[in-house]
Order: sequence, then C-alpha cells, then structure tokens
Amino acid sequence: MTSASPASSAPTAKPLWLPILALIGSMASLCIGTSFGKTLFPAVGAQGTTAYRITVAALILLVIWRPWRMPLSRADAGRVVLYGITLACLNLLFYMSLRTLPLGIAIALEFTGPLTLALLASRRALDFVWIALALGGLLLLIPSGQSMDTLDPTGVAYALGAGVCWAFYIIFGKRAGHMHGGQATSLGLTVAALVALPFGVAEAGSALLTPALIVSGIAVGVLSSAIPYSLEMVALRHLPRKTFGVLLSLEPAMGALAGLVVLHEQLSATQWGAIGCIVAASAGCAATARRNVP
Repeated sequence: MTSASPASSAPTAKPLWLPILALIGSMASLCIGTSFGKTLFPAVGAQGTTAYRITVAALILLVIWRPWRMPLSRADAGRVVLYGITLACLNLLFYMSLRTLPLGIAIALEFTGPLTLALLASRRALDFVWIALALGGLLLLIPSGQSMDTLDPTGVAYALGAGVCWAFYIIFGKRAGHMHGGQATSLGLTVAALVALPFGVAEAGSALLTPALIVSGIAVGVLSSAIPYSLEMVALRHLPRKTFGVLLSLEPAMGALAGLVVLHEQLSATQWGAIGCIVAASAGCAATARRNVP
C-alpha cells in the first residue's frame, strides 16, 4: 500500500500547496482504486486482482521510462530483483487480508511495518510515546474474547505480514536508491508482476482474459498504482521528508473512509479509535524523526 519509488529527491523552496495536494490526491486515488479492486474478488480473487494491479502498473511504467536504455550492473539487477519480489509479496499479502478485513483496518495493520522500522532506528524517550500509541491501537484491533467486533485472525496475519514486507521493501528500495528512480521502479514492478501473475492465473485462470474484467483490472491498476505513483513522485521531489511522512500517516483513515463510501464497510467506535492511535503514532514518529531515520 505504498509508493514503488525507492528514493526521493531533495525538497526545494517552491510553494508546498501543490505537492501537498498531489500527495493527498495520491492517497485518495490509491484508497479508491483499492476499494474498487476489492469488488473484483468474487470474479478473480485477491490474487487475480493483485496480478491486474501490478501488471498494469508495470506496463505503464515500462512504456514511460523504457529502462532498457539505461545501463544495469549485475549487482543492481540483484537489488532490483529483491525489491520486486518484496513488492509482489507486499501486495499479495495486503490484498489477501482484504478478503476478510475492512480496508482501513488492513492499512492500519500494514502501517506497523514501516512504523516499527522507523522506531527501531531511534532510542529517544519521546519515541516510547509513539510506541505506546501504536501498541494501543494494535491492542484495540487484535481480536479478543467473544466481542462482536472480532476480526478474522487470518486476515490480521496477512495484514501484519504485509507490514513486514513493507519494512523490507523500504530496506531493499533504499539499497537501490542510487539508481535512476524510473528505471528501478519500472524494473522492480516488472519483477513483481512476474511473481504475482502465476498466483493470479492459479486463482482465476482464464477469467483474467474476460474483456470486461480486463477493463476493470486496468482501472484498478491506473487508480491504485499509475496515478498514485505519478502524484507521489511530485510530492517526493518538493516536500520535506518530515512533512511527507506526517501526511502519509493519514492513509489508514482515508482508507477507512474509502471503504465506508465505496464498499459500505462499517467500523465500530473502537476500531476508529484504533486507527486514530496508529495514525497519531505514525504522524508523531515522522514529525519528530531525526534525519537519519528512514
């Protein structure tokens, strides 16, 4: 549920309202596209929807960047392969979690990956505040007893697994950060598509070739990948890292709203509170992060 670009450019002194709007638009498009993608589950499953999303994004970025024109060392090729495999696992696990979890809750659980990675990079007393908030949110979401709001344990496991993959995605993306962003992103998504396609074919088979579903799959790929990545690139180039991180922390809440509007997913007050805790922890961590924190 994150950008496929492994590196960001230095912020400039230009007005911030345009990149801020770009990032908000990126998150909105991502959440709407993911919500729409969930409606394809009955026809092609979570794996087929993932294959649509990644393959469409890969094809679009291959056409835009034409990465074969740029030199690629063997070491960089290995980094791109790791980056792409992690990206595929991240998307597959996240979409698998959406089979039984509301969108906002799945995104909130997935956010624990990069949040944990950021907190592990610092040892200040203030960071324990964000750790406590994040843990409080998780405790509110983790199923307990016979509550009517109990979440599916398998879906929770998939979402937390996606969070782990997101943390490794950041690590592997950073290792490829010296490469041209367009080359690394397009090649990484191509690797991810090659990994995800067999799962999609195994789940959906020839249904993936249904014309109406192909059109829907293209829409999912454009809304949840092509548009968000393009808008996020604008934001990455012009927003300070701290501002970018704080704004990105709104994604779980935006996902919950998209799930409510598009999928009519109702959340309890406790679940909204849990999402709020994780948003606050992520925003606080980003706002108080030191420069060397990823």
